[in-house]
Amino acid sequence: VQLQASGGGLVQAGGSLRLSCQASGSTLRINAIMGWHRQAPGKQRELVAAISSGNMTDYTGSVKGRFTISRDNANTVYLQMNTLKPEDTAVYYCTVGGRFVVGGSYFWNYWGQGTQVTVSS
Repeated sequence: VQLQASGGGLVQAGGSLRLSCQASGSTLRINAIMGWHRQAPGKQRELVAAISSGNMTDYTGSVKGRFTISRDNANTVYLQMNTLKPEDTAVYYCTVGGRFVVGGSYFWNYWGQGTQVTVSS
């Protein structure tokens, strides 16, 4: 599976960006979860948002109410980012994976190349 992300860029604080990611090369599992991670300089990579094949969503606390993850088919996922803050500056990665039946934690099988989001103050 190849993941191609796009939509990053430079925006002023308070602005918006929309990231897109399309999976290709292989059919995703019917219960595959798609997600967005980010990694800021000097920080650990973190899960930003995830969406199941049934459109159930999950967000990290710092983006709730500002970011919206969606998918329009089994292979394409979006991240609408509103009211951006300088602390949102990071490389954003599109991912595909699932959840363990026991415990429910996420696992990620595939990662895209990343797209840079820079928010100026």
